[in-house]
Formats: sequence, structure tokens, C-alpha cells
Amino acid sequence: MASMASSSTFCNLKFHSNNGGSYLPRIFLCQNNHEDDNPTDQINRRALILRSSELATVGALFNFSGKKPEYLGVQKNPPALALCPATKNCVSTSENISDPAHYAPPWNYNPEGRKNPVSREEAMEELIEVIESTRPDKFTPRIAERREDYVRVEYQSSILGFVDDVEFWFPPGKGSTVEYRSASRLGNFDFDVNRKRIKALRQELEKRGWASQDTI
Repeated sequence: MASMASSSTFCNLKFHSNNGGSYLPRIFLCQNNHEDDNPTDQINRRALILRSSELATVGALFNFSGKKPEYLGVQKNPPALALCPATKNCVSTSENISDPAHYAPPWNYNPEGRKNPVSREEAMEELIEVIESTRPDKFTPRIAERREDYVRVEYQSSILGFVDDVEFWFPPGKGSTVEYRSASRLGNFDFDVNRKRIKALRQELEKRGWASQDTI
């Protein structure tokens, strides 16, 4: 993704009609095949900002935020967060460890050796503070749902308005374990955005004394 961003720019945005008569956006890329181009040949900042705004407008018009999946939340039988779909844009502690594409290890907010153990309520506040202050993917977090043992966050991208749903659950009877699930609403792959987000959150929580059962 990084290599594409460095060698391509959004060149044009056109609309084409489908068979039903409605119009859909088609974004064209200008491909740059030279590594050392003259700066005067490159797109200037003003034009880039303008084209980014065009993409944001398209996102608003065509609702790229997607619809909240109905299966989010704690499942009843057995109690757990939802599994991931087959697409490569989701990680979950509910997955089997034998599925490295989707599995992520749970966290522990009172691991052995923590100097100042905290209650579940205090751990929830630590989690909320980290969520609100950490934006590794430049997505804007919004806490959409919160209960005493569960929180769901909607992360929205600044361009096109894509939304990822991230859930955290403090399961009863499992000590200080925290389970989570991070998934994109649309698309088939995410360039590891969800996994990188979880890693960034974990690293910030580790500074407060949390730990993971493993690293990702």
C-alpha cells in the first residue's frame, strides 16, 4: 500500500452508469513509473488536498461507512465475541489459535507482577483513555456502546468514511482477562489495519501495566 501511495496519485474521478441507470463513482489513478521525477512534474499539495476532498465527498454520497453488523456484541452460546468472516480484514480473540490470519491473543489488565492491581472498573477507564488518545491508523474513534463489561468503538477513516467496529469484553469468571474483536464493515482485506490498531492499543496499555498472552 505504501509503495502504491508513493508511485501513484488520484488523477481523476468520473461517474459511470450501471445497467440500472444509477451512477457509480470510478476513481482513476495516475501511475508514476519514474523514481526520481522532477518536483515540478509532481502533483502539488493544493491539488492533492482538493482530490482528497473529492474522495471524501464521494464517501459521504455513497455511504461507505457501511451498516453495523447485527451479530456484534457478546454471543449467548457460548458467551464470546463473534468469530471473523472469511475475509482478511478482521482479528478476534474468539478465533482458534491455529488461524493466524484472524486470531489475536486476549489481554490481562492485572498480570502477574503488576505493582498496582486495578479493579475492572478502573481497567475499563484505562482502556477508554487509551482508545480516545491513540490513533495509529488516523481513524477517528467514537464510543458507540458501553456497559460495565463491554465497549464497542466505531473507528472512521478521514477519507471515504470507512468504519471499523472494535469490541472489548471483560468476560465474567476469567479473572482480569479482556477479549476483543476488530473488523472492517466493508471490503475483503485491510492491509493489516485492524491488527496494527490492536497492537498499538496493546502497547499503550502495557505502559499502564497490562499484558498480552502473546504478541502480534
